[in-house]
Amino acid sequence: MRIVYHLGAHCTDEERLLRCLLKNRQVLSEQGIVVPGPNRYRALLRDTAITLKGQAASRDTQALVLEQIMEEDRADRLILSWENFLSFPQWVLKDRLYPAAAERVRAFTQIFPEIEAEFHLAIRNPAGFLPDLFAKQRDKTYEQFMEGADPLLLHWSDVIEDVLEQNPDVPFTVWCDEDVPLIWPEVLQAVSGHAPGTVLEDADEVLAGIMASDGLARMRAYLAEHNITQPAQRRRVVSAFLDKFALPDRVEQEVELPGWTEDTVETLTAAYRADIERIRTLPGVTFLSA
Repeated sequence: MRIVYHLGAHCTDEERLLRCLLKNRQVLSEQGIVVPGPNRYRALLRDTAITLKGQAASRDTQALVLEQIMEEDRADRLILSWENFLSFPQWVLKDRLYPAAAERVRAFTQIFPEIEAEFHLAIRNPAGFLPDLFAKQRDKTYEQFMEGADPLLLHWSDVIEDVLEQNPDVPFTVWCDEDVPLIWPEVLQAVSGHAPGTVLEDADEVLAGIMASDGLARMRAYLAEHNITQPAQRRRVVSAFLDKFALPDRVEQEVELPGWTEDTVETLTAAYRADIERIRTLPGVTFLSA
């Protein structure tokens, strides 16, 4: 068995991936892919990790935890998704992004030290990520939220390298949240590991949230009529329909943070693009591209 950890991050997926996989539990279970409800494991894993204090769980503990997570007797893949695997929102920043990520992820994987693991993570341009993360804070000023961190020095590649250093040889799949409308089927397949040709219900939820309904219907008809199944072809079609039918208020973000200007956003975006290129070269990382 392999345990798949969907690590978030915050302000990216917003549970869409888990919702889709849960709706398709039956077809996935027929392929040995188990998708438990989040209430079965999130608090359980947190409490178990705290109890273990970074130590590896015994086989009896592993069996007990698995018994509470899974109703099934066996699985080839067990999908666990939680945006707080890396951190709770109030502790995402302290000089850097997710400073405790490596330690936390290691603590969770130590609950199942003898089971193969796999990590999946969506990253996002700090120019959009930080304003949305700030909106999740309670009773914090912008200065308290940033904790002295320089936005230009916040790199996702540092987070990924830290996690891999603590969890060597664990496959790590990364994608940009901005690309999700174009690569959503590839993301779903990478996380679930379902067989090629598997049809998933509600696999267009992402596009339904940002595209006019008539445009989405026309796009679906076009894909079916032309039997477009190859990812690259599908991305071109989706991009074309988004150009014409995207809802502006759903795809455009107003960035408002103290002291930020258009130059700030442009500089952060350029740094993000450079960080993406660095992530692509990291050993053990698979990057899903649009």
